[in-house]
Amino acid sequence: MPNIKSAIKRVRTNDTKNAQNSSVKSAMRSSVKKAEQAVANNEENKGDSLKAAIKQVEKAASKGLIHKNTAARRKSSLMKKA
Repeated sequence: MPNIKSAIKRVRTNDTKNAQNSSVKSAMRSSVKKAEQAVANNEENKGDSLKAAIKQVEKAASKGLIHKNTAARRKSSLMKKA
């Protein structure tokens, strides 16, 4: 545990940001899996789930959680499966 005031604050902010980033990344993964499942089962709502998954991927890329090329690859893969 750090003794310096700024280092203590840094630990707090890092923990907060880590939790937020994990949440966004997890939501992205979940929506991508849900979209892939919908496409595989040819469900009625596959268009909506696909749209939501692409939105989550773009959101993660804009926040810098995944690289923009990774985001493009994931979106392309989803569209190809659809």
